[in-house]
Amino acid sequence: MALISAALGGVLFDMASPALALWPLAFPAIFLILLAQWGRGFWAGAALGAVSGASFWLLHISWLTLYLGVVPWAALSGIMIFWWSLFGGLTAMTTTQLSRVLDGHPGWSGTLLPVAVATLWIARETLAGSWPYGGFAWGRAALTQSESPFASLVSWVGFTGMSAIMVGLVAWFIQSWLSHRGAASYRRAAFQLLPVLTLAVMAIIPPYQLAVTGHTRVAAVQGNSDSGIFSGHSRAQNLNDHYKASLPLVGQNLDLVVWPENASDIDPLRASDAAATLDDLSRRLDAPLVVGAITTENDEYFNSSLVWRVGRGVIGQYDKKHPVPFAEYMPNREFFHLFAPDLVDLVQLEYTPGTRPTTIDISGTRVGLSICFDIVDDSLAQEMVDEGAEFILAQTNNADFGRTDESVQQLAIARLRAVETGRAVVNISTVGTSAMIAPGGHTIESLPAHTVGHMVQDIPRVVGSTPAMIIGSGLTLVLNAIGYIAALVSIVVAIFYRFSRSRTRYSDKESGPPSSAA
Repeated sequence: MALISAALGGVLFDMASPALALWPLAFPAIFLILLAQWGRGFWAGAALGAVSGASFWLLHISWLTLYLGVVPWAALSGIMIFWWSLFGGLTAMTTTQLSRVLDGHPGWSGTLLPVAVATLWIARETLAGSWPYGGFAWGRAALTQSESPFASLVSWVGFTGMSAIMVGLVAWFIQSWLSHRGAASYRRAAFQLLPVLTLAVMAIIPPYQLAVTGHTRVAAVQGNSDSGIFSGHSRAQNLNDHYKASLPLVGQNLDLVVWPENASDIDPLRASDAAATLDDLSRRLDAPLVVGAITTENDEYFNSSLVWRVGRGVIGQYDKKHPVPFAEYMPNREFFHLFAPDLVDLVQLEYTPGTRPTTIDISGTRVGLSICFDIVDDSLAQEMVDEGAEFILAQTNNADFGRTDESVQQLAIARLRAVETGRAVVNISTVGTSAMIAPGGHTIESLPAHTVGHMVQDIPRVVGSTPAMIIGSGLTLVLNAIGYIAALVSIVVAIFYRFSRSRTRYSDKESGPPSSAA
């Protein structure tokens, strides 16, 4: 039954995420995942954690196989499954050893066990989101709730806090259920209702609202260009597609026009024809353009966002700070070439991590810039807020993932990022899914995927910080510390009890059988 519970939990966790986005399933999913591990030894928990991880990740990121094939999908899934396995083992051991220590103290066990389990979950999410090669902060518990009534809570506690609360409440329910199985039915029901009632209260908590200081008229253009890694487009095709898609905006009163990542497939800083095209459009629209392009400087390549104004050229630039490994650069190229030479050879350019600020002043407004997977990075969101971003432009190119779930999973992250930071997010993609998201998380306007179109809206400008951004990094540090302390205590307790049993067996053997009377 534990094996079935672990596998089913992983499947339900994927179903709770976009594109299905059946968010209520996240809670039974976490329940089944944790229940399978609860009270077991390290190796059993690790095996069951691997089963849950495999049933989740192999489904959740299957979009990697569309153009890149099985090898990258299997490799990334394998890394994430490893983390699920490791922390599945730690969770199993922790619930076993802490239950032993706290036996006879139901109040302490009812509190400390859920906290330990929740913080171990957070420790896994944090570690998987940062290592190796910068990590992959996908598949977090909080991300299942982007369209749920609980999404507002992210403005108070952030992504990490949201995940911790979700897992903690489920762990609380499990502990109450297991520890009160012999109690009277009404008492057992009362203990199990407490986490459910807490969840109900969470659903009515409103998002934290920042002061709106004004609005900026923003147009976002989706050119539906063939801009994937393996596309056979001609020179300047992406640039021309977005230029043509922007022409219907001529005559409108705009403050800013934003194109997606890689919207210009040639560098306007080096190609005069591309610069002339941007100059022409900026003149026609009488507005600055924010354009995604690949730029070079001192023989280094950057995935850049350029702010372009007619007659002035580039007036601001942001370079992606975390290029994607195995796509935008190839780590340990020689090593991986031994296993997948064809795939490794496809990655020709080695993008350099950017060092420029994440915000740019555009016509007196401080605008936060995020390129593609930058949006999943908590530290970059914090950086934008600290630098005074009044709203966020999230430029992305999802052409390599076709009509899979990848773009809607990324949009869910952008939606929660808007709630967390208290700032509007304009998520604009080459092919979709594109949407303008209000600070509270609701959609202001969106575009159908794989169509040519544009969005035009007055985007609110805000100042200040939500509670989530004030406590964010500190909360993550504290929760991780608690998780590792719980694991360490459990390891020490396990060693102590094993040593005690060994001594007892040795003493019994030394004393021998009791002598009989003569």
